[in-house]
Amino acid sequence: MSQNILVLGAGELGLPVLRGLAQRAKEIDGVKISVLLRASAVESSAPAKQRDIAEIRGLGIEIVIGDLVKSSVDDLAGVFGRYDTVIGCAGYAAGIDTPMKLARAALKARIPRYFPWQFGVDFDVIGRGSPQDIFDAQLDVRELLRGQQQTEWVIISTGMFMSYLFEPEFGVVDLQNDAVHALGSLDTAVTLTTPDDIGTLTAEIVFTKPRIRNEIVYLAGDTVTYREVADKLQASLGRPFSRSEWDEEYLLAELARDPHNMMRKYRAAFAQGRGVAWDKSQTFNSLRALPVTDVGSWINENLISVSSGQSWPCLLRSERYRPHG
Repeated sequence: MSQNILVLGAGELGLPVLRGLAQRAKEIDGVKISVLLRASAVESSAPAKQRDIAEIRGLGIEIVIGDLVKSSVDDLAGVFGRYDTVIGCAGYAAGIDTPMKLARAALKARIPRYFPWQFGVDFDVIGRGSPQDIFDAQLDVRELLRGQQQTEWVIISTGMFMSYLFEPEFGVVDLQNDAVHALGSLDTAVTLTTPDDIGTLTAEIVFTKPRIRNEIVYLAGDTVTYREVADKLQASLGRPFSRSEWDEEYLLAELARDPHNMMRKYRAAFAQGRGVAWDKSQTFNSLRALPVTDVGSWINENLISVSSGQSWPCLLRSERYRPHG
């Protein structure tokens, strides 16, 4: 079982994962948790960074200094080799090539267990050649891990970060104009999970017995259609929301006009409706009756103050939020 665990990154997802692991580790003898961070993050004078570092240390987590971008595969393998489990939470902020680099380092280090950065959609179902070319890089990582037997792997599919669905930049929910723009159609579904729930559930998956190995584990805070999102917004905020459809043809045309626009790539990929939603009743959290936040609860907790004129602090942090988690 995982005893000596290294988490890569402490951002929007990494910090909740660290919290979840630290909580579960209290119940298990001999578990040690570490996190790999850049020196600049640890030494930062920014108040938010200082709070995060203080929290990490308060949780009893050891901070390891490293750089996923600047370090070579060999350098990273030397670090990874000190642990029996490595969990990737760095996302694409480190670059599109980083997930493969980290996977190669994990295999080179011959670590017993690896959780790659795959928190998001089901890349196998989406397949190659989707409008979002980043997804192909994730399929490359899956092929690499499936093609070997020395390191066990676990992939956690979470759908979209729930808060991202409501980000103004994503364009699906327009709170200022009380409108919902459905990707594909109003009946296209999307699976959503909060980072906090992902963190808690990841810790459960790490320590579950019998051990989960060489599997894709599905999570879902909620699986809803865009029509249902509009209905829930209307019910919670007490005002009507208009509904329109941005179909696949329209979104592909928009992408063609700006082929390097990452947001347009994501919109077009989600509009196809493949691999972006799954039955909540068959997920890890549902089968084990583990509590999660659904869309209605999230709206009530986060958007009621927005509707009354207060600001929403989660908005406009797209450098950390990504639709795939």
